This record gives sequence, C-alpha cells and structure tokens, in this order.
Amino acid sequence: MSTPASVLFVCVHNAGRSQMAAGFLRALGGDAVEVRSAGSAPKDSINPVAVEAMLERGIDLRAEQPKVLTDAAVQASDVVITMGCGDACPIYPGKRYEDWALDDPAGQGIDAVRPIRDEIERRVRDLLASLDVEAVAS
Repeated sequence: MSTPASVLFVCVHNAGRSQMAAGFLRALGGDAVEVRSAGSAPKDSINPVAVEAMLERGIDLRAEQPKVLTDAAVQASDVVITMGCGDACPIYPGKRYEDWALDDPAGQGIDAVRPIRDEIERRVRDLLASLDVEAVAS
C-alpha cells in the first residue's frame, strides 16, 4: 500500500472552516489521507455552530481542539490548504498550496454556516479526486 497523502488545513483560529474541512476529509478519505488542521492564532474551542452543522452530516467534531500552526506540520504535509490566514502560513518548496476563499462561520447562525459547510464538502471531494483518492461512500 502506498503512503497516504498528507493534507493540512489552515485558518487563523482553527475553530471553523479548517476543522470542518478536516472532518470531511477524514470521513471521505478514510485511511487513504492523513489529515491535519491548525491555526496561526487558535481559539480555545471549536465554533459550536460549526460542530452543529457537521453533526447534521454525521461528522462529530466535539472531541477536536484548535491547534497552533507549526513549521513541522507544514513540512510533514504534501498539500497545505489555507483559508484566509495570509502571510502567517510558512511556505516550503515542493509543497502544493491552495487558498480556499470561504466565508468565516465565526459569529454566524446555522443557516449561514450550512452553505459554507456544503462548499467545504464540495471542495474536499474535488481535492480527493485531485489526489486520486476515491471518496468513501457516505
């Protein structure tokens, strides 16, 4: 079996978008993808509305904690996907970088977070296809 692709999702607080993306990638990528998420200025806890939106899809983020972005996490990842963290993300040669311009769910109600969640799921499915990983049936 080949080494799984490694993906790091980064947003400033690691409390919403990057956590939702990591949740989808873990659920859809199974063992074929190694998943990390981090933030340049992580919050103390994950956005409860993001948790609620993901639970509607059967993905439980309640045990996750925001983590600080480290150079080691970037170096250990094949693909680094930023969500508006700008210059705070270290750049290393040979890595694949993508920036997903997504609305920040912070301070939003569930009706505003659902479309963000759905767009993240669509992008994660596209990412899996680009990595030649077949999504796990959900």
